[in-house]
Amino acid sequence: MNIENLIQEAEGKQLEFKQDLSSVKPILKTLVAFANTAGGRLVVGVDDAGKILGVEHPLDEEERICSLIADSISPRLVPNIEMVTVADQTLLVVEVFLSGLRPHFLKSIGVETGVFVRLGSTNRQADTALVQELHRSADGVVFDEMLMPDLSVDDLDLSGIQSIEGRSVDQRQLKTLKLMGSHQGRDVPTKGAVLLFGKDRLAHFPDAWVQCGRFFGTEKIDIFDHIEINKPLPDAVDEVMLFLKKHAMRGADLSEVRRRDVWSIPLSILREVIINALVHADYSQRGAPMRVAFLDDRIEVENAGILLPGLTIGDMKQGTSKIRNAVIARVFRELNLIEQWGTGVQRIFSEARKLGLPEPKIMEVGMRLRFTVYLEKPHGINTIEPAGLESGLESGLESETASKVLDGLLNHPLNRSEIAQSLGHQRISGAVNRTVKELLQKEFIEYTIPEKPNSRLQRYCITTKGKAALAKNRK
Repeated sequence: MNIENLIQEAEGKQLEFKQDLSSVKPILKTLVAFANTAGGRLVVGVDDAGKILGVEHPLDEEERICSLIADSISPRLVPNIEMVTVADQTLLVVEVFLSGLRPHFLKSIGVETGVFVRLGSTNRQADTALVQELHRSADGVVFDEMLMPDLSVDDLDLSGIQSIEGRSVDQRQLKTLKLMGSHQGRDVPTKGAVLLFGKDRLAHFPDAWVQCGRFFGTEKIDIFDHIEINKPLPDAVDEVMLFLKKHAMRGADLSEVRRRDVWSIPLSILREVIINALVHADYSQRGAPMRVAFLDDRIEVENAGILLPGLTIGDMKQGTSKIRNAVIARVFRELNLIEQWGTGVQRIFSEARKLGLPEPKIMEVGMRLRFTVYLEKPHGINTIEPAGLESGLESGLESETASKVLDGLLNHPLNRSEIAQSLGHQRISGAVNRTVKELLQKEFIEYTIPEKPNSRLQRYCITTKGKAALAKNRK
């Protein structure tokens, strides 16, 4: 430990300065919060500005703080306490490690109100749900692998589950994916299965939905458009992206032989952020859904739950990952929504650097995690128009089938099988494939996942150009 360098740092999740031990309770709260969250160091003899004051009678004060910790904190906490000398002044450094006995609490106020966690440079009292989360993480219990014994396989939408494998999924495979488990001799779904594919998801997890809003300017005050997305988590990804595209600007890069669409928002980054929020949200928390706020200069994605114990924002930037919801992460991986576990945040920061965007920001706000992606007006684009005001319409539709396909896409995106069914076909036919190809070429429809055209979750949505062509065809 280089104490000189440590003192130069700002107070944060793993560092706090105290001038002396005159105010005991805040010090004990800090030590409890360190033990419950990610460890940290308390430096006594330094003021909030980092000025070195020293500790009078350091041996007596060391003994005093050891007694305070032993008498005031439960379960027993044993920190590492050192006396160090800087500029002829003696400091006490109390180092606390992430505890396997968490949650720790202050005996004087009890376990119900005496558990604290560290958020930035402050200590926050943990509510009941967070206390349970601390217990689970210490015991190695994963929330979404927990069973829901009052439910059965009939409470799941099996069509959504079957899309994982592209074929019928049996009970053995459901158990392999941890979507089902055994309870008193019968098979019951896990919390992850209900979150992903439950027929009545919101009855069990009322905050497992997404709220999207587009605001005027750079403050979250005046909103002019918003939607509520209540679809299963894998489908919510595309729905959020469609909302963002609706309010983005799209232009054409004509510098190459083929036209290339260029968006005013970094779609690949935002998709990764949205997936990260859905996979790592703490669905045991109640009070607010995941929120996506689109402002003129940034897009904020906020989900319930602070970082898991032992994880810091710095760790995330370095590629360290802890999975809060293993079932959801596993299924997202099977659906090709996650390419490789643990690399998403690094890709986000790397892509932002490549695009010349300001560095994204990760913050713990209240009991939630906020990921902010900053925007910048695109350069070198020949034409920029709002996605909802695209011009240069081509000729009308050339077949009744094409018209029916566009008509079916007006309300929501569809995959090829759903398009075929909307046309009255039992399966995907050559005519359906040809029509879809033609509509894509004319830019009357587009992929909902443009960067992964062969994804098993791929759907098609109608473009503004397609809506205009459909309206023209109806005249």
